[in-house]
Amino acid sequence: MTIRISNREARRLWLNLQGLAEAPVGNTGILEIIKKLGFVQLDSIRNVTRAHHHILWSRNQSYREPMIEHLLAKERSIFEHFTHDASVLPMEYYPMWNRQFERLEAHVSRSEAYRKAKLNGDHQAIKKRIEAEGPLSTHAFDSKILGKKEMWDRPPHKRALDHMWYAGELATSHRSNFVKYYDLRERVIPQYHLTGNSADSDQIDWLCRGALDRLGFATPGEVQRFWGAVSAAEVRSWLAVVSDQLEVAEIETAAGDWMKCFAPANLEALLNDATAPTSRLRIINPFDPVARDRDRLLRLFGFDYRIEIFVPPAKRKWGYYVYPLLEGDRFVGRIEIRSDRKKGLLEVKQLWAENGVTWTNAREGKLDAELSRLARLVDAKAIDWQCSRQAEPAG
Repeated sequence: MTIRISNREARRLWLNLQGLAEAPVGNTGILEIIKKLGFVQLDSIRNVTRAHHHILWSRNQSYREPMIEHLLAKERSIFEHFTHDASVLPMEYYPMWNRQFERLEAHVSRSEAYRKAKLNGDHQAIKKRIEAEGPLSTHAFDSKILGKKEMWDRPPHKRALDHMWYAGELATSHRSNFVKYYDLRERVIPQYHLTGNSADSDQIDWLCRGALDRLGFATPGEVQRFWGAVSAAEVRSWLAVVSDQLEVAEIETAAGDWMKCFAPANLEALLNDATAPTSRLRIINPFDPVARDRDRLLRLFGFDYRIEIFVPPAKRKWGYYVYPLLEGDRFVGRIEIRSDRKKGLLEVKQLWAENGVTWTNAREGKLDAELSRLARLVDAKAIDWQCSRQAEPAG
């Protein structure tokens, strides 16, 4: 039997599963949040704070920036690798990540530069240095790019380090000022996670079920994109095998259309348990799990969002780093902010209200409260409004 879920119910369930329905207060542990989300994407850009810090802070506003590094470098309760992008994952998931090491190793092995580096012995020479000297960053090596430098090109030592990291031969030991240090995996990953290897079919099942559980309802493409560790064909094959263990749901989109999705067997219980989202206004990071799949964001919320950091300034519609504004179960606007840490300022550069949203005094007060909370995270002493406090219409 197909379960029909209204758009309002779908949004409520999605926000509950992503940990954004409740106010971000209380004692929820950081590792618990990462497990609930599956992984947290890392990003190097520190516009206000880096994406991973913002994502965790959005779910526990007691979070502070050194906490994730403590989990990675001291507790060893998380590890770093590549999902759809660089991310941290709970260490206990490591045995189920073997297929991703193999997939990415096979991918990079098709590169001519990779094959050349292996033939030249670059990989083994680098591993021997790390074995003798301990964790090393790219700054410990000085090989140069020969010939014409292309966009995103990297020197040979960086290619070798990345290739061995993708393959799981090296692991991230720690980061210092976001610079990654590589070490032998056996010195980073607990031994009991390195022994044994689950069958590939078991890993696919674990990945697909984990994606669907966290998504609540999903198309095959959304399941595939969640971890970025299975192919579209593997998802289709998995669905064919386990279809009798899943629910089929029709989800109403923000546009009023109906979309067929698959859902966990406990879908009705999830819907019954989903609470109404907090009415506070939230500044959401562009790489937050609730927003990173832009197509799903548009279908569920009618919120058309693209980040423009790589768009030339003259061609930007909004700005360099613009954050969605979530209030309750809808996105009500977007804001361009940045932190000037030297001056201790959180700068508000521009503010827009979505079409149909009235920027009331109450909404303005909610935004002020959220800006104050975010300012505390980055130790900003004041909020510098460089635009009107009345939101401009998005159109």
